[in-house]
Amino acid sequence: MKNLCAKIPHGLLYILAIIALVVFNSCEETSKHNNEEEWVSLFDGANYDDWTPKFAGSELGVNYKDRFVFEDSLLSVRYTEIDTFKGNFGHLYYKDKFSHYKLRAKYRFVGEQMTNGPGWAFRNNGLMLHCQEPASLGLDQDFPISLELQLLGGGGTDDRTTANLCTPGTNVVMNDSLFTPHCVSSVSKTYHGDQWVEVEALVLGDSLVQHIMEDQVVLEFTNPTVGGGNVGGFKESAFVEGIPLKEGYISIQAETHPIDFESIELLNLCGCMDEKAKNYKDYYVKADNSTCIY
Repeated sequence: MKNLCAKIPHGLLYILAIIALVVFNSCEETSKHNNEEEWVSLFDGANYDDWTPKFAGSELGVNYKDRFVFEDSLLSVRYTEIDTFKGNFGHLYYKDKFSHYKLRAKYRFVGEQMTNGPGWAFRNNGLMLHCQEPASLGLDQDFPISLELQLLGGGGTDDRTTANLCTPGTNVVMNDSLFTPHCVSSVSKTYHGDQWVEVEALVLGDSLVQHIMEDQVVLEFTNPTVGGGNVGGFKESAFVEGIPLKEGYISIQAETHPIDFESIELLNLCGCMDEKAKNYKDYYVKADNSTCIY
């Protein structure tokens, strides 16, 4: 090698060295770029232009009694002192639907539950995953057909897990068996008071869903399908028994207890999987090469 190098002009050696360095740095930067997770914030605290409210008994798009609030960079649910619950549960839907993704949120329960709110709804909200199309909801429908990552706050004394699962209009498979009850508890600890709590979900179409607290999987299930009960007022065309839930919308609830969300962020795991593309990401698990940029 020493003799070979001696036969190459010093100027050419210099050029080759520069080329090698550029290629090395380019590869290093590409690798770094491909590994960088691109989390997207689903709200900016200024408005809810990307979200659509729907309350039972009200038309889609009506923010009944202004219960969903964007203020002080928080997405919140609020009730007035004279507000009384009359069965009109509400949900706020993000504009896009997703199939394979990670979702993380930071939330806290605050204040007192509204008058006549059901006991089970005390310090209760949810991140509704794989929701049906908002436009397909019935006028009086109370909950969307969906998979609820249930958020519960402790009452100060007894144990009360969070990141549970509820199944409005759905069934899932747990421990290799069809699970048809409406709700099941996770193995999380209890979070009492008005403290901020972080929760995460891993959603892989209809193959796997995991609920995660403090980097620990506290509940998981597979094979979600349309079925079961616990949804009222739906249009028959939206309820097709046995259809796999592979994708859907994300919503949060207005279930009679005030709550604040400091952040709701999503990492899409579906995208360009062509390594030659500029926007290739090695963490994608489902290909959508129609999004590739070259």
